[in-house]
Amino acid sequence: VPGQNYSMVTEFILVGFSNFPRHLLPAFFLLYLLMYLFTLLGNLLIMATVWSERSLHTPMYLFLCALSTSEILFTVAITPRMLVDMLFTHRTITWTACASQMFFSFTFGFTHSFLLMIMGYDRYVAICHPLRYNVLMNPRGCARLVSWSWAGGSIMGMMVTLIVFHLTFCGSNVIHHFACHVLSLLKLACGKETSSVTLGVILVCVSALMGCLFLIVLSYVFIVAAILRIPSAEGRHKTFSTCVSHLTVVIVHYGFASIIYLKPKGPHSMDSNTLMATTYIVFTPFLSPIIFSLRNKELKNAIKKSFQRKFSPLIS
Repeated sequence: VPGQNYSMVTEFILVGFSNFPRHLLPAFFLLYLLMYLFTLLGNLLIMATVWSERSLHTPMYLFLCALSTSEILFTVAITPRMLVDMLFTHRTITWTACASQMFFSFTFGFTHSFLLMIMGYDRYVAICHPLRYNVLMNPRGCARLVSWSWAGGSIMGMMVTLIVFHLTFCGSNVIHHFACHVLSLLKLACGKETSSVTLGVILVCVSALMGCLFLIVLSYVFIVAAILRIPSAEGRHKTFSTCVSHLTVVIVHYGFASIIYLKPKGPHSMDSNTLMATTYIVFTPFLSPIIFSLRNKELKNAIKKSFQRKFSPLIS
């Protein structure tokens, strides 16, 4: 509005868990800390096992290592700050730190989705075109696919962050979230272009994520069609078992994301919204290494073998 003075925002206040009863915060802190540490250790264990076992030096496990890396970096970008804010009453975050957190969380989040899509393509080639697998999924091609995933995630992160922080923030600086959540930030922006920017950001993010999901679903349509053509029940079961861990992680990843971002508007309290957000930020990365370790027989056996090699001399 012409002639109206605005005080420009230079820092934000993260509401996070501040509305929760104080006596519950230590329990939440301990729970999320343990899940965070397990996420780091689980993904590092997967990466170390793949690195040390020559039998796992295949495209599928290269992609799994890249996925574990993106998962570690995604949780590191958000969870430590959330845990610190649960212990202290001073919950301010600078404009630059908020922009950085948004960039890294979007970068690693989109990279994670792109890698899940590539892993679906890997399973499609392995099952539908087994004779051409070594040609299509050669080391150079796999490295290129991983690089494109990281580059695509970085571009998405940079684009969304620049669009959001190009806006003017004035008046309230209270973010009703435990992180610099894009939709919560857009509510604080002022100016005529805010509504169009909000719509644009939503369309960009949804298009990218739904595009990945569509290609994953398309891959599994062809995979299921190929599996149904296998004459023996044992052969069908053995072939599908190579996809179970990836398919489960995809369902968990997109399931929790849809619960948060596609939930109908209603009389949800801020406390319930905060807890729902932690399911995607904390719980999904926590489940991923468990799923891959337990549902992937080859990886599970390699982890057992690695532990036996390291600890059997100590026991004897």
